[in-house]
Amino acid sequence: MSLSSARQRRATAASPPTDDGYSKEAKDRRRRPSGEEEEEGIRWFLPFLALGLLRHMSASSNLIHDCDEVFNYWEPLHFLLYRSGFQTWEYSSNFALRSYLYLFIHALVAGPASMIFGEHKVRVFYSVRIFLGLISTITETVLVVALSRKYGKRLACYVLAMLCLTSGCFFASTSFLPSSFSMYAVTLSSALFLLENYAAAVSVAAAGVILGWPFSILVFLPITVLSVIADYYCYGKWTASVFNLLKYNVFGGGESHLYGTEGPSFYFKNGFNNFNFAFILALLFLGFVPFARKKYVPDLLIVVSPVYIWLAFMSLQAHKEERFLYPIYPLICVAAAAVIDTFPDFFHDKYSSEQSIFEKIAKGLRPLILGFILCASHSRTFSMLNGYGAPIQIYQHLEHHEDTGPGSVLCVGSEWHRYPSSFFIPSYISEVWWIDDGFRGLLPFPFNETLGGTTAAPSYFNDKNKASDEQYVFSLAFKLYSTYFLLTILRVTTSLHFWLQLKDIGACSLLVELDLRRPYPSRGSDLSTWETLAALPFLDRELSPALYRSFFIPHRWQQNNVFGLYKLLRRLPTDQA
Repeated sequence: MSLSSARQRRATAASPPTDDGYSKEAKDRRRRPSGEEEEEGIRWFLPFLALGLLRHMSASSNLIHDCDEVFNYWEPLHFLLYRSGFQTWEYSSNFALRSYLYLFIHALVAGPASMIFGEHKVRVFYSVRIFLGLISTITETVLVVALSRKYGKRLACYVLAMLCLTSGCFFASTSFLPSSFSMYAVTLSSALFLLENYAAAVSVAAAGVILGWPFSILVFLPITVLSVIADYYCYGKWTASVFNLLKYNVFGGGESHLYGTEGPSFYFKNGFNNFNFAFILALLFLGFVPFARKKYVPDLLIVVSPVYIWLAFMSLQAHKEERFLYPIYPLICVAAAAVIDTFPDFFHDKYSSEQSIFEKIAKGLRPLILGFILCASHSRTFSMLNGYGAPIQIYQHLEHHEDTGPGSVLCVGSEWHRYPSSFFIPSYISEVWWIDDGFRGLLPFPFNETLGGTTAAPSYFNDKNKASDEQYVFSLAFKLYSTYFLLTILRVTTSLHFWLQLKDIGACSLLVELDLRRPYPSRGSDLSTWETLAALPFLDRELSPALYRSFFIPHRWQQNNVFGLYKLLRRLPTDQA
């Protein structure tokens, strides 16, 4: 063997391999849009910082948009921590529709926070919210980074801006609801899919279904077992809340329509309110795919497809609520951002090497369209926070009125559905009572330790949304009349004890009510009985125009809307009344 031939072989071995077009690197280059071959994508710090700041703002200022969040999640969590709180019929062991495993996850944060903050329960409430905001921040950061690595910085920045500022994501990100938990799971699962980590994507999706909201698939049995064990511990019997909830809502085992029905356009109206024109663009994603030069097919199409599937499935259900769309909120942002990014491709001439005037205009319109969407979203968020933020603020005033005295009773009438949870009730208030203001559905009752707490199956609960005779406080005159009627007319003496135990409205020390200044007087208008401790404006939805109440328009919002007063009242001492 000659020296020259040996050198030639060593040189050949040391030379880099030729790009045959089939290597992973070559495939990655082909998947990138043209002109972005050398782009590294967005770093982790920027999206984490931006999302973190906005999610902290959400945690500290967000409304409670649904009474289910309070009575099905905050109240049971409060009971697990402090052994007091309201129970709904879904948590009766007769029905067992709600999983305690979901609550235990949040108790991992709420438990230590309750030991740190002691009697300051409001701080525990906001600690849980900050925890939810942190989860949202992490999952959405991964999604933004995954999009930037696969499709470039521009699309990722558009998505980041929408995740930060659209009203839907701002409100859903820190809501204590299984649908929000599912949203986190969908976001992270989609990101892992784009990063080609398919096994992790499936695992996260499974956790979102079983631990969060079990309305899509039921094949992830290993995680279901954990839910069954948690339910057995709390309900005191073997049951599977995952399947009970599906049976009640989907498979015809219950009557969810009793809690209200809406027409087919309900989710489209709510989608526009929360995302304005971004929602319309998201629905147009499929129409823009053919013009995207195949850069979004198949991966992004797979990621966005749940928007259409979820909307179709939920629109078929008679009972509709805004929170049911939470799981697809981040995907709406992705789809809308992709359409904005693709807009110039609609005018692209593939047979010409130069850009047409329309393509250049379309590129210039992209930031303007995005800016308009973000401004409209901020307008919606501002209107919601300032129009309907009074209830939480009013209940926070309770901690400043301990002079009312220990053993005080707080009474709430028609505003029971805006009760922000027992985390806002100071220790000097011993009970919270509901006043009969005409609502004929079933209200929550305090957890009954005598009957077994979480394992109890109280007789006053039913799954027909029928009011219980025991859920309201009554006036002394009503108690006397009812007792007399039973004794003299029906001759029923066995019920005498029950009627004598009815709560007397005269025992209410504090009262929360909404005064919308209707022709009929409110309880708080009796100045000889009540004094106003705090009052804040509250937007009157019925008398305010839809446009001005839905979006903040400078100089018009306060002029064109009508406001009532959300009040905290205290009963005057008898010597002053």
